[in-house]
Amino acid sequence: MARDSDIEINGQLTVPAHELTWRFGPSGGPGGQHANTANTRAELVFEIATSGVLSDRQRRVLEDAFGPRLRVVVDDARSQNRNREVAAERLASKLRQALVPKPKRRPTKPSRRAKQRRLDAKRRTGQRKAERRRPDLD
Repeated sequence: MARDSDIEINGQLTVPAHELTWRFGPSGGPGGQHANTANTRAELVFEIATSGVLSDRQRRVLEDAFGPRLRVVVDDARSQNRNREVAAERLASKLRQALVPKPKRRPTKPSRRAKQRRLDAKRRTGQRKAERRRPDLD
């Protein structure tokens, strides 16, 4: 992956590099001198609300999923370049998953036999509990 390259999401959408904001900082946790001086943690920000490459439908879907901006932070590797690659992959993956159309929900209803089984089970449970009660002294 080139340093400031576009990120291809799918065949119809590619996010240009100029719409991405990179920030770098030190990774957290132990690591000694290297961790304290190297800015290996990569943060990638994509402004969904102001993007020029998104259609209105894509923008609406992505804003519903993530809000006006999508932020990915990676500090998995010790190398800034590797963290940059992982951040770009994660951003592309999140956008790709959010843009897949969700199937419409088809309402279902239980079959007559399923209703009967449920009522029979309720009746058996009620009888079992009734048998535990103290008998009436009429």
